[in-house]
Amino acid sequence: MKRVYIETYGCQMNEYDSEIVKTILRQSGYHITETPDNADILLMNTCSVRENANRKIVARVHEFRHAFQENDKQIGILGCMVTNLGEDLLDLPINFMAGPDSYKFLPGLIEKAKKDKLVHKKLSRTETYADIYPTRVDGINAWIAVMRGCNNFCSFCVVPYARGRERSRTIPDIVAETEQLVQEGFIQVTLLGQNVNSYDDQGKNFADLLQAVSQVRGLQRIRFTSPHPKDFPLELIEVIADNAKICNHIHLPLQAGSDRILRLMRRTYTQKQYMALVDKIRSKMPNVTLSTDIIVGFPTETWQDYLQTEAVVNTVGFDSAFIFKYSERKGTLAAKKYADDVPEEEKTRRIVRLNDIQKNISLKKNLAHVNDIQTIIIEQLGTKKSPDDCQGRNQGNKLVILPGKHHVGEIVQAKITDATAHVLKAIPAQ
Repeated sequence: MKRVYIETYGCQMNEYDSEIVKTILRQSGYHITETPDNADILLMNTCSVRENANRKIVARVHEFRHAFQENDKQIGILGCMVTNLGEDLLDLPINFMAGPDSYKFLPGLIEKAKKDKLVHKKLSRTETYADIYPTRVDGINAWIAVMRGCNNFCSFCVVPYARGRERSRTIPDIVAETEQLVQEGFIQVTLLGQNVNSYDDQGKNFADLLQAVSQVRGLQRIRFTSPHPKDFPLELIEVIADNAKICNHIHLPLQAGSDRILRLMRRTYTQKQYMALVDKIRSKMPNVTLSTDIIVGFPTETWQDYLQTEAVVNTVGFDSAFIFKYSERKGTLAAKKYADDVPEEEKTRRIVRLNDIQKNISLKKNLAHVNDIQTIIIEQLGTKKSPDDCQGRNQGNKLVILPGKHHVGEIVQAKITDATAHVLKAIPAQ
């Protein structure tokens, strides 16, 4: 029996895809191992959203080949780097590559790659892997990909080229998977898609899907990521607000605060429209937790453009933000049309400044929870600082540290006693 080791890089969708790959390989007689040392096949499931991710994979390939040069181990690259960079990767000391829609071909690729270096990267308009039940690690949360691909073609983003066009799974199929997960002990699901609120099952939309999944008995919480601000009807906001199982956390990518930069990014909304959506969400969900994505240093971004982003961050008051420097991606519209002309030191200046602003906002937001009684689901026993503490998350997806003996999956009423910019600290409520 051949043994396979998989490393996963990037987003939750990649995590889910690795679970798909494990099932496909196990069905073909392969054994999944937790360390590279005793594996016959080394797989890296890759992300290509930023240049740093690509560099990590290239370095890891060389590290593997150097460490195991005396062995016959096969090395394979999976995922977005394959469809994004393709033949550019053939100079690496690897045996095969498979794109995000090619995982069912992996057993054959592995066998044939003993003789030749092989690539399978063709994207599909129909593949959803709905017939593959992922191999998951025990826990409280399970990822469910409800759709694949993206049709938005934001000018900075490689996802439509790396993962193809949007296609959705059916609501009955997703509900059935959720029911099986609950039977296996999972009490939370996170619904995944590049743009979940463009989900479409023969006229049934994402609000319909959320309602259907929430009917599964035994399921405690539903999370989802990521929506696009252009597809957020009032109906969807009301479903999230009115359904106790759907968590009051919305990740709402901003990307930039300048209308000029938003147009260059092809984001299809203005700053005013984004702010109006935030107001609409908060009018229905006053206690909502909002997080976002922001890019600084997009081509031609001036200091005044950047200050518009800063103004939105200060006005909205996000609970948290993932802030990145612009990274040119091969094949995207931005790479073809715009020079990456913001100096690296200026990108650094802006990201440091904006992270400092966001850190202060996050701290203020978290301190406002002191003395609140919140419902926490325990996710992990022990923390980096203390084996006697445990950690879980509240409805808003904020990390909460608790003392005392608990078990994973336990639902605890906790009183918030203190906070940092990144965590809430609590004691069990009396």
